[in-house]
Amino acid sequence: MAAESVAGTQAVERAMSLLGCFTDEQSELRITELSAKTGLGQSTVSRMMSSLDRLGYVAQDSRTGLYRLGPAVVTMGSVALNGSPIYRAARPIAQNLAHATGLGVNLAEFRENALFYLCNFEGAKSPKSFTMAGRTAPLHATGMGKALLAQQSPEFVRAYFADGLAHGYTPHTITDLTDMADALAEIQSRGYATEVEELAFGRACLAAPIRERGGQVVAALSLSGPLSELDLARRQQELALMVIEAADEVSVALGYTVSFAAQPRLAPAAAREASR
Repeated sequence: MAAESVAGTQAVERAMSLLGCFTDEQSELRITELSAKTGLGQSTVSRMMSSLDRLGYVAQDSRTGLYRLGPAVVTMGSVALNGSPIYRAARPIAQNLAHATGLGVNLAEFRENALFYLCNFEGAKSPKSFTMAGRTAPLHATGMGKALLAQQSPEFVRAYFADGLAHGYTPHTITDLTDMADALAEIQSRGYATEVEELAFGRACLAAPIRERGGQVVAALSLSGPLSELDLARRQQELALMVIEAADEVSVALGYTVSFAAQPRLAPAAAREASR
């Protein structure tokens, strides 16, 4: 019985390792490539992929012989998303915000040392041909990530940098701990984070944290798009109010009581405009 249990565990681990080989960059793979990636023999890979194909977890192109992830994985992903209270609370709010602004709206939860995207909606001014759901992103180089980092302890932030996680993606990425501490203090003061070409050129975003019932920050919501569409020099406070209000709405749906102090500090002109 023990031997059967070990064999069964190994089979599951091997199957999961094969499914884990598929990425956005390599969404279709051959048996030889899967064998090289996992270290499993080609006959073992071929046999397991046939089983996974039969169960719908992968699909094989009859013309090229290449494998890709199958419909059963999509079904499982949908079940996982629909089981997330954060996703269910935020989805309609994020969708409405994208429609109202024409910009991209992203939702990601805090998972260990990174962002894990739950959903994204694209407005007419910020189209994408792919979904962000299931992807990860660095905390220090994204608006949502910095909104989350600003709520963590100084010890957590120091450990993040000490572990070498603060990679530079563009010349604008904050890779110095002292500079990040200053940025996080500003985020804490005003209630939202910005990111301007820190992860990718030509892109910017504003983000605000989402809290659960007990007040712990568990996720973040952002407005994102091309620099020209966000026009932060003119619209930053207007958009900041919108993203904070949306994030607060999600927090309330999760059971958190939002205080007035969480609102951004608006200049008089911006406050008058926002109240119209």
